[in-house]
Amino acid sequence: MCDPSMIGPDTTLAELAATWAGASRVFQRHELDYCCRGAQTLAAACRERRLPVAELVAELQAAVTPLEPAADWSRLPQVQLIAHLVDHFHAGHRRELPRLQAMAGKVEQVHARHPRCPHGLADALATTAHDLELHMQKEEHVLFPLLVAGGAKSAWAPIQCLTAEHDEHGRALARLRELAHAFVAPDDACPTWRALYLGLHEFERAVMEHIHLENHVLFPRALRG
Repeated sequence: MCDPSMIGPDTTLAELAATWAGASRVFQRHELDYCCRGAQTLAAACRERRLPVAELVAELQAAVTPLEPAADWSRLPQVQLIAHLVDHFHAGHRRELPRLQAMAGKVEQVHARHPRCPHGLADALATTAHDLELHMQKEEHVLFPLLVAGGAKSAWAPIQCLTAEHDEHGRALARLRELAHAFVAPDDACPTWRALYLGLHEFERAVMEHIHLENHVLFPRALRG
């Protein structure tokens, strides 16, 4: 698919995210899960979210551009994709989560009496950081070395486990979005509060892209052998 006019209601979210730059940002804007539920077609996702499918198709056609060859992970070596997952996403999550936790704790403490204070957000982020760290360690110490060593035939069980954990991460992202009021800060929010929500919005996008690349690019390729 190289022509945006070919995007239609029967195109899957995963196919669009893997082919078109900008598609994932459109999906995030409309809260469409293209990572854990990427097998959904645009039509099915729109029915679930009560969105006009024709309008979403038109928005995608206007917003997307073909991925540059260097960003089309479906065509690049598996070892290179694994290195990107670890160096970009794993390192990024480990760097960003402590910062977000600290800001959330500060906002909850200083603005505890504000009606839109995100109570419970710091604790939810701590749980997310713990669960994500365990997950990334399983990838780094079990699955990824197995795939690099050519052990794809033994990869089915760890892939099933990690895919199930991806679903849990998806639910955790939804909970963070709920606690943070869809990342919309109140008009009287302080700079830290606004920075927190901007950071959470970007963290959500990064985790979804991370899961998408594993669920719809790395894992299928590994299972094909």
